[in-house]
Amino acid sequence: MKHIGKLLSAAFTTSLVLSACTSTPSQQAEEINDSTTPLHLLKPDYKVPYGELTADEVKADLERVYNYCDANTPHRIIDKDGNEVTDLQNLPEGAIVEKGAFRIGSYEWGITYQAFLDAAEATGEQKYKEYVLKQFRLLAQAVPAFQKRDGQKEDIEDAQMEQIIHPRALDDCGTMCTAMMKASKRVDEELAIAPIIDNYFNFVENGQYRLPDRTFARHRPQHNTIWLDDMYMGIPTIAYAGIYFNDPKYFDEAATMYKNIVRRMWVPEKQIYRHGYVEGLAQQPTYHWARANGWALLTTVELLDMLPENHPDREFILNQLRAHVAGLCALQSSEGFWHQLLDRSDSYLETSATAIYCYSIAHAIRKGWLEGITYGGVAQLAWHAISTKITEEGKVAGTCVGTGMAFDPAFYYYRPVSTAAAHGYGPVIWAAAEMINLLGEWHPRTNDSGLHYYEQEQTNPAPLFYLTEDGKGEAVK
Repeated sequence: MKHIGKLLSAAFTTSLVLSACTSTPSQQAEEINDSTTPLHLLKPDYKVPYGELTADEVKADLERVYNYCDANTPHRIIDKDGNEVTDLQNLPEGAIVEKGAFRIGSYEWGITYQAFLDAAEATGEQKYKEYVLKQFRLLAQAVPAFQKRDGQKEDIEDAQMEQIIHPRALDDCGTMCTAMMKASKRVDEELAIAPIIDNYFNFVENGQYRLPDRTFARHRPQHNTIWLDDMYMGIPTIAYAGIYFNDPKYFDEAATMYKNIVRRMWVPEKQIYRHGYVEGLAQQPTYHWARANGWALLTTVELLDMLPENHPDREFILNQLRAHVAGLCALQSSEGFWHQLLDRSDSYLETSATAIYCYSIAHAIRKGWLEGITYGGVAQLAWHAISTKITEEGKVAGTCVGTGMAFDPAFYYYRPVSTAAAHGYGPVIWAAAEMINLLGEWHPRTNDSGLHYYEQEQTNPAPLFYLTEDGKGEAVK
């Protein structure tokens, strides 16, 4: 299995197996026991890779996911016969955005675009950024073309364009808006997507239903229901608007809504969040869905990235990050994944949530919000787990499909998993990018068989036992 830590030198391994006993005819290998062998260095049978990890290994996994996404994402507008439409000023009836494995305007792909932007910076590979720009150039041309053709129709003929032009929920527009705002600020090219951003943001700010205190809510599945998912679907969009529009009022709005949702949905005795909350209920549902907790954690690190250093709510958000990570780390499985229902170890191990936690923890270490010695191994074990779910083709396996909200455990236990679930790709790309960054700043090594993160590179190739001031370390004897 790839990435397995090199726990023993060849010579030392041999000494564990063969040791002369006597020169009698019945000579045989000496029994391995506490007297003859350092048993603490015996190699465990891990279910996922464990030990040293290199940035090149992570890049290889990232490359496979990129190749699959690139090959299976639509890049053209086609007519009803499947031919590419080049004259977008006169869009024919029946023309649609070419369909691929993924929708190019969904919230899942808004996350994927953001992840690829970071992957380009982490690796220096501009093809990841170009993937994003290619899609945004297409949308910049497609949106006005479909608006012109369909005029004032209530529903745009193409379903992907309908979702973009007439968003009806945060899912339709929040992460896409954030991705486009980030791209506009981080690339030199004029992308001509400002009208799309304005349309998206208008819905986030003015179209989405809210409670009287301005907290995002839905009439689904009950009236005045708050979804933990909506922390991420809308709050980072509002926060980044403070940067994009250069208006600090959006920082305050985002931080206030964050606190409102934490107040309702944080379960302090478990240090994790409930998935849903219904305003006015005396007894709230308490199912701790893994991916929703991922959205909450991702919102937290995004807010810390976006808010000014002197913002008055920053300390609250930072403390919430640390508490949430502590709660999550207590629930990580022995295989590095987290369970579909976090506190129910008989629920299945899920990839997308594990990837979100991996990214968020690694990013927080790099930013100095979490201690690398404490949490570096947690993030790396999560990445090792994720890497086992990336197929040779570059598909991401083990991802829970789109999930609503329910008030019983069976709903969550039996949600299907699929490589077609777009929710897994952005988080895995983001996790890969951040692990590459983390491995450029920290140095994981096995010491006394356990994985440890060091700020100083340990150069002794033999299994370590003690650290030394020069970074060479003292080998096991």
